[in-house]
Amino acid sequence: MVEPEQFTNQDNASERKHAASSDYAHRRGEPPTKKRSKSREFAELMILVVVVVFVTAGLKLFVIDVNAVPTGSMIPAIEEGDRLLVEKVSLHFTPVKAQEIVTFPDPTQTGQPNQRVLIKRVIAVGGQTVDLNGGKVYIDGVEQDEPYAHDKPSLPLAAAHGMMPVVYPVTIPEGMIWVMGDNRTDSADSRCFGPVDASTVNGKALLTVWPFDHFGTL
Repeated sequence: MVEPEQFTNQDNASERKHAASSDYAHRRGEPPTKKRSKSREFAELMILVVVVVFVTAGLKLFVIDVNAVPTGSMIPAIEEGDRLLVEKVSLHFTPVKAQEIVTFPDPTQTGQPNQRVLIKRVIAVGGQTVDLNGGKVYIDGVEQDEPYAHDKPSLPLAAAHGMMPVVYPVTIPEGMIWVMGDNRTDSADSRCFGPVDASTVNGKALLTVWPFDHFGTL
């Protein structure tokens, strides 16, 4: 009978081929193939989740964010409840300029938990003098053309609780900005809490992203 001998020879040949392949892989420095355990796959997934969370938090903190508008003080350009795309990168390289729309913590809620974020238009910067006269805004004695205010009068406001009243004309200290809402008759702004520390500005509004029918640049 030759069949058993033939099967034995085939088995030996297969074993020699496998051994030769393993020896070749070993000489090439290739690690032996192992099946990954479920625990290792889970650990890798958790590491990926942590990385994604940290990257997202970094982008939100230092690069770009989406802010909800808490009030109607910027109507009609921005409606209450709109979501705005806000960039943060330029704050590290260029100072805040007049006419930019910025976000910053509410100065009247300093030290409070869940301090809300306000959005206003920068009207004047450090070194400039602001005056309100006859419902108009004057910067360094020059009446300002403000089409975004839609002819609503810019009148002085009573001081916010705990804040010093503003006496006009007021010269903005260096490192500070004067902000006002476009909706001049319904905006709590520098008229009631004074100049804002420019270092507290945490974003510049670029465009409205929600709702879709309000989508557009600012």
